Amino acid sequence: MFQPIIKLVKSLKFNYFSIFFIGLSVLFLFTFMYGSVKKETYDVKSFQISQDTIRSLKTVEDTVKTEQDRQRAAQEIEPVYLFSEDVAKNRQAIATSLFDIIVGVKSSSVSDSASKDEKAAPTKEQVAEIRKQFASLEKEEPSLRLTDDAIVALLAQDIDVLLKMEHALVTIIGEELAKPIRTTDLSTVRYEVEQKLRLSDAIPSTSLQTLIVLSRSLVVETETVNEELTQKRVEQAKEAVEPTRILQGQVIVREGQVIDGEIYRQLELVGLLTNQSTVKPMAGLTLFVLFIGALLYLHFFTWNDNETVKKKSLLIVLTVFFLLIIMMKLISLIEKDFDVLLAFLFPTALAPMLIKLLTNERLAILGTFMTAATSGIILHEGYAAIIQMEVALYILFGGIISLYLLGNSGRRSSILRTSIGVSVSNILFIGFYLLMTQSSYELPELTFYLIAAITSGILSGALTIGLMPFFESVFGLLSDMRLIELSNPNHPLLKKVLIETPGTYHHSVMVANLSDAACEAIGANGLLARVGSYYHDIGKTMRPNYFIENQLAGQNPHDALPPEKSCDIIISHAEDGAKLLAKHKMPAEIVDIARQHHGTSLLKFFYVKAKEAGQDVTDEDYRYKGPKPQTKEIAIISIADSVEAAVRSMKEPTPQKIAGLVRAIINDRLNDGQFDQCDLSMKELKKVETVICETLNGIFHNRIEYPK
Repeated sequence: MFQPIIKLVKSLKFNYFSIFFIGLSVLFLFTFMYGSVKKETYDVKSFQISQDTIRSLKTVEDTVKTEQDRQRAAQEIEPVYLFSEDVAKNRQAIATSLFDIIVGVKSSSVSDSASKDEKAAPTKEQVAEIRKQFASLEKEEPSLRLTDDAIVALLAQDIDVLLKMEHALVTIIGEELAKPIRTTDLSTVRYEVEQKLRLSDAIPSTSLQTLIVLSRSLVVETETVNEELTQKRVEQAKEAVEPTRILQGQVIVREGQVIDGEIYRQLELVGLLTNQSTVKPMAGLTLFVLFIGALLYLHFFTWNDNETVKKKSLLIVLTVFFLLIIMMKLISLIEKDFDVLLAFLFPTALAPMLIKLLTNERLAILGTFMTAATSGIILHEGYAAIIQMEVALYILFGGIISLYLLGNSGRRSSILRTSIGVSVSNILFIGFYLLMTQSSYELPELTFYLIAAITSGILSGALTIGLMPFFESVFGLLSDMRLIELSNPNHPLLKKVLIETPGTYHHSVMVANLSDAACEAIGANGLLARVGSYYHDIGKTMRPNYFIENQLAGQNPHDALPPEKSCDIIISHAEDGAKLLAKHKMPAEIVDIARQHHGTSLLKFFYVKAKEAGQDVTDEDYRYKGPKPQTKEIAIISIADSVEAAVRSMKEPTPQKIAGLVRAIINDRLNDGQFDQCDLSMKELKKVETVICETLNGIFHNRIEYPK
C-alpha cells in the first residue's frame, strides 16, 4: 500500500526531500511542544470561593499598585520653601511710597494755600490727586486698597504726625516680615501687627483703623514654595519606590479564600483567567520550531556530500530527535508527582553519541543544541521561566562532553568509558545547580540527584549500544562499532579465509595496514579501508590453490590451463567474493570493496601469455568486469593490493626499488582510467604514494644476520 509513496519520496531530489521531512518534523514538534507552552487558566469570578491554590506562572509588574505607592510617596514629600529678605524691603517701600504720596499732596496743598493753614479740611481735589497717584501702585498691588474716607482721615493729620505714623508702620512691618512667614501664618502675623499698631503712641486713634487695614495688605508670605525643587524631590521619591511585582510562583489566592476585587485584578494581570486566551505563546512556539527547522535545513544545505548519505543522515537525526522528544514527554508527565527535578534522569549524551556514530560530529553538535533547547521547554516545571535553563544546560554540557570523550572510536569500551565521563560531568553540574539554588537539601534528595547523574550517563551509553543495531539495520548503515565487530578475527568469514587461504589472509592483513595508513593520511575512512581489506579477497576461498599465495611446493594449476581459462578463474574471485559477502548479509560497503577493488584493470600476465601463444585476443577479454572504484577507500585498497603483491615478489626490496614500483603501479592505474569514477585528487595520490612507501620500508627493512 505504501510502496508507491516510499518510492516517490526516495526519488525526490534532496532539496525537496529535506523540505518535505523537515516541514513534517516542524509540524510534529509543534504538536508535541504545544502542551508545554499552553498556560493553565481558571474560570473564576469576583467574590466567589477559590477551589484551588493559584500561583503566578510568571513575574509581572503590578503597575496599578506601583503607581499607588509612588503617589503615596509623593504626597509624603513636604513642599520646599524659600525665604526672601527682599519681601520685607519691598513691603516697607510700598508703605513709604504710600505715605510719601499723601505727604507730598498735603505739602503741595499747604504751600499753595494763602492761609498757610495745615489744618485746612481735605478737599476733593486732594483726594482725587492721591487717588490718581495711587492708581499705578494699586495696579501693581491689587490688595492695596484705600477708601476715600481713609484718605481723608490721613490727610486730616499733620505732616509730622504722618511721618511718625509712616515710621511706626514701616518699622513694625519690617520687624514682622523679617521672620519666615508662610500662607498658614498670615492671620497670626497680621494679628500681631495690629496689636503693635494699637500699642503705638505715634498713631492717632482716628487713623488707627486705616493703618490696620493698610497693614493687612502689606503683610504677605516671606517664604514661598519652590515649585521646581519641590517637584524634583517628588520625582526622586517616586523613582525611589521599587516596582511592585507579582513573583513567579507567588501564591495569589489560596484554596477556600474569597476572591475579592484586588485578587481578581491580580489574576487578570498575570493572565490566569479563562477569558484571557492569547496567541502569543503559540506564535512564540511557532517561531521556535521554525528556527529549529531552518537551522537543520541550513546544515544540510551547506553540507557537500552525495544525496543518499544526506538523506539517510537527515532521517537519522530526525528519528533520534523525536525519540528523545518522546522520552522528554514521558518524563514531563510523571515529573509533577515528584518534589525533585526528575529531568536530571534524562540521558544527556544519547543524542550526540548516536548521531556521531551514525553520521558525523558536526551533525552531532547540531543535534545536541536542538535537544538541549527543546528539553528546556518540554521539561520545564510549572512555575519555571519560559525555558528551564538548568535542564537545557545540563543536557548541553553532557552532550558536548560526550563528543570530546568519544573521539573517533566506536568500540563498546569507548562508549562505556564515555558514559562514565558523562556521569562525572553530570554530577559536577548538579552540584553547581544545588549550590546556586542556596536551598537546604535533605539526604534523600541529595542521594536522588547523585543517582540521577550517574543513571543519565550510564543510560546514555546503554541506549546507544542497544539502538545502534536498530539504526544500522533500518538505514543500512556501517558504523565504526559495526566495523570493529567485523574486524574480529573470530568472525566466521575471517576464520574461513584464515583456514582455507592462509596466504590470502596474510596478504589481506598487509593490504589492510597499507590502506588504513594511506586513508588516514588523506582524511578518508581508514577503519572502513582496513576492514574492507580483510574481506576483499574472500572470493579466493572458492578456488584457493589457483592463487599463488596459497600454492604449496611450487605446484601451479595454471600451468596446465589455457590462458583464457586461468583468466576466468582469477577474474571470478572478485564477483565470487561479492556474492559470498552479500549472502552473509555483509554491509554494502564491504561488498563493493570486494567487487570493485580490481576495477576494470587488465590481467596482464595471462593476456601476454595468450598473445605469446598466438591467440587473437583483445585486452577487453582479459579485464576485470568492474565497476571501477567508486570511493577513495576502494581506490586506495586497489593500489595497496597491487603494491603488496608486487613488493612481496621482489627478491631484494630496497627503498628506491619500492618507491619506483609504487609510483609505477599508481601511474599505470591512473593512465588506465581506474580512478576516473572516484574523487581522488593528484595531491591525495601523492600523499598515498608517500605513506605506502614509508609503511613498506618499515615492513621490508634490513635485518642483521644472527650468528649460528
